[in-house]
Amino acid sequence: MTIGCVSCHADGRFKGTPANCIECHQRDYSGTSNPNHSQAGFPTTCQTCHSTAAWNPTTFDHNTFTKYPLTGGHIGVACTLCHVNGRYPGTPTDCASCHIKNYKATTNPNHVQAGFPTPCEQCHTTATWLNSTFNHNNTGFPLTGSHTTLQCAECHINGNYHITDASCVSCHLKNFQDTTNPNHVQAGFPQTCEQCHNTTSWLTATFNHNNTGFPLTGAHVPLQCSQCHIKGNYKITDPSCVSCHLNNYNGTTDPNHVQAKFPTLCQECHSTTNWGGATFNHASTGFALTGAHTALACVSCHVNGNYTLNNAACSACHLTQYNSTTDPNHAKAGFPTTCDTCHTTTAWTGAQFDHTKNTTFPLTGAHVALDCNSCHASGVFKGLPTTCVSCHLTNFNGTTNPNHVTAGYPQTCDLCHTTTAWTPSTFNHSTGPFPLTGAHTTTPCASCHVNNNYTTIPTDCYSCHKAAYTGTTDPNHVAAAFPTTCQDCHTTTSWAGAVFNHTKFPIYSGTHNQSVWVTCSACHTNSTNYQVFSCITCHQHTQSNTDPKHQGVGGYSYTATSCYSWHPTGSGGG
Repeated sequence: MTIGCVSCHADGRFKGTPANCIECHQRDYSGTSNPNHSQAGFPTTCQTCHSTAAWNPTTFDHNTFTKYPLTGGHIGVACTLCHVNGRYPGTPTDCASCHIKNYKATTNPNHVQAGFPTPCEQCHTTATWLNSTFNHNNTGFPLTGSHTTLQCAECHINGNYHITDASCVSCHLKNFQDTTNPNHVQAGFPQTCEQCHNTTSWLTATFNHNNTGFPLTGAHVPLQCSQCHIKGNYKITDPSCVSCHLNNYNGTTDPNHVQAKFPTLCQECHSTTNWGGATFNHASTGFALTGAHTALACVSCHVNGNYTLNNAACSACHLTQYNSTTDPNHAKAGFPTTCDTCHTTTAWTGAQFDHTKNTTFPLTGAHVALDCNSCHASGVFKGLPTTCVSCHLTNFNGTTNPNHVTAGYPQTCDLCHTTTAWTPSTFNHSTGPFPLTGAHTTTPCASCHVNNNYTTIPTDCYSCHKAAYTGTTDPNHVAAAFPTTCQDCHTTTSWAGAVFNHTKFPIYSGTHNQSVWVTCSACHTNSTNYQVFSCITCHQHTQSNTDPKHQGVGGYSYTATSCYSWHPTGSGGG
């Protein structure tokens, strides 16, 4: 600090001394003429440019305190070159405001004549006024290929920068008109040069034939244009093969296309890869070639060049085979001429017939392996009956175990027999009026059907079991006058161990259950007559004990059966 206190604290004033620069340096501010601060309207914040180290030299950060950063050649320029006549506030920031003279004086190219815009920064930089660059992409016409190295004047002739037509032909019309290979004008080529040419090289043009609706493929690709566009005719509107290949069509003899009336749609058989080696998709005719047909020469079927066949039936070609076949004789047997029912295109021989699919008589069991002649011995195939007996009547008549004829069996063989084997046969007795159960299921037929009687056999038990009924002594069924409805006590599981449902008197419940009585004779004292029974055999009441208890009971008597009359349920209360 080299300044005396009184320099700032004048009149001995120390308290409340202002701290801003201008309070002390107003004279310096007002007296400065380079630049004139008052005239320029500089702010009185002296510290913006000055420092306390020295009033001079001053520094001003143009980038911080203005909206116009100094770059490139602007950095070293004296303030007065831009702030002419001491004008600082409101100084314009556009380039042309300072460089309009440069703009007007420029002749390469002449900016004024070309109508260039005055925003100089589009081409120039602050680094140097010369060596300007222009981004042609901003014009809507990007420069590519050979265009990038051209001088502006090569396109902008006579300083014409007002070009609005960006089409190639606007510059290259003469090239279009002078071209003879091919002659663009004569061929009526469109003037959209970019369809074939590029900016890299005007020559070596390429044309995308796919855009014409006729893509080039196969052998068409390497052809010279003139091979199809004869005499410079590029206005071809017919893309059909025959428009170029009619001579090939007319001259072909194997087969003769004209005679055969082949369609002129060459692509159905030929390809662009090779005219020879044509292939035809026979399936497109409605008659697909399969099996042995695929290897046949066309003339094998299309005899004498007849390609107008409209009959796809096998017999149309194979009627001779049909008529000459003897094993079996097709014509005699009345076989249909739909050969594909049995034959395939793989091989004519080894035919197979699906008896299940094509008849109402499916082959099963032993029938499957039989030769056709085993059934169709007469050579008759149509109208044969399908009943078993039509073939097996001899078996029916010759059977003796049992004798089918004598027994009067029906001739519906499939009731007992199957196609797997004629023997052993089985009969479903359940389908008749007498289903077999228990021991009956294993009983030989002859045990019931004595003397081959299969027609008048009764179905009641007694008819077969009369001997068992009359021979039974415990109890004696005959003497006891038991009913002959054997099933009341017996079952088919076992004849012995019969049970009787004693429904009229409850001997299976209460005090009369089986633990009290042992045999029927305990109550039924007369084995020859089960209508006779006695209650007092077990209930040994003395009359002297019973009579007093029944005084006043009407009809009471002390007899062997009278108890049951009053006690039918066996209970004491009657």
